[in-house]
Amino acid sequence: MNRRNIGRLLTATLSLALLGGASFVRAADEAPDALIKRVSSEVLDAIKADKAIQAGEMNRVLALVDSKVMPNVNFTRMTASAVGRNWRQATPEQKAKLQSEFKTLLIRTYSGALSQVNDQKLNVKPLRAGAEDTDVTVRTEVMGRGDPVQLDYRMDKTPTGWKIYDLNVLGVWLVETYRTQFAQEISAKGIDGLIAAMSQRNQTNNAGGAKS
Repeated sequence: MNRRNIGRLLTATLSLALLGGASFVRAADEAPDALIKRVSSEVLDAIKADKAIQAGEMNRVLALVDSKVMPNVNFTRMTASAVGRNWRQATPEQKAKLQSEFKTLLIRTYSGALSQVNDQKLNVKPLRAGAEDTDVTVRTEVMGRGDPVQLDYRMDKTPTGWKIYDLNVLGVWLVETYRTQFAQEISAKGIDGLIAAMSQRNQTNNAGGAKS
């Protein structure tokens, strides 16, 4: 599997796993592995039934991602982890801008992969965690054409239920990857430079279509 295909698989499977929300039931005591299994099934069915998403209609895709992804993500923690130690030095205004630009960046990334979803299935492995644990890793495999692909989720328990804050595809953690990129930008141009770089990338993606 080449890097381009891995990137596509990453964004597609991120979307499948994160796009919960077809059901309004969000029980705070729903087990994290059960949540992953449920929302993945719901989203697969929704995508297969939506010809507009399959055709890559961006407005439809963006609306779906924006409304369904974020309720299942601890996005403040994800952004803070990606920015790393520099997060503590950011002002409240900078933190708000970082979250906004990072959110847009991820949404555009997810959107470009949704139309490629076809016959993938998610196999959720037994969860190794105790009843009192508030931070767990849900391990899964994406089953489709070719060999199964590792896809793991780091999740934390919040007052409104379990939320995803990081993902691992083929041994690569999403937050760690972005942390390396963001650290380089901050080292060269500071936090405002990182915000400007993300904003420019988002504008480019908006003009040319979502890219993985």
